[in-house]
Amino acid sequence: MIVLGIDPGYAIVGWGVLRTEAGHYVPLASGAVFTPAGMAFGKRLCQIYDDIAAVLTKWKPQAAAIEKLYFQNNKTTGIGVAEARGVILLACEQAGCPVYEYTPMQVKQAVTGYGRAKKPQVMEMTRRLLCLREVPKPDDTADALAMAITHGQASASAMRRRSLEKFRQ
Repeated sequence: MIVLGIDPGYAIVGWGVLRTEAGHYVPLASGAVFTPAGMAFGKRLCQIYDDIAAVLTKWKPQAAAIEKLYFQNNKTTGIGVAEARGVILLACEQAGCPVYEYTPMQVKQAVTGYGRAKKPQVMEMTRRLLCLREVPKPDDTADALAMAITHGQASASAMRRRSLEKFRQ
């Protein structure tokens, strides 16, 4: 299965495409959408939409994994991220790519085995799981790849549950 992981934002949107098979992950492509601070916000959203739509068109993922949005401290920034996330969800919907949401704790648990792992631990385990020489940059790209790994694990678990249910019948 090909999975697109997305770390939403409006200044930087990290993305990563993986092939997942039986607990193995093969990185196919990764990068980030950068929008300049001085650009009108509406134009930033258009650029995010266009760039993510291009990734979807090129790689045709069977699933997209995106961080579940939660507001912690800065609600002003959170609103902008939510708006950027909205255009990302629209691009996925228009491409016919189902979206799955994961919390940061779920990503940490899936990648490191510990739901309260620190960011450097998650980034290093992402590097190791993908057999990369170094942690992808910017951090948003590494976060997106970790998101894709999380979906790979979650979907493998769901498939295992379905096969066990069929076996029991």
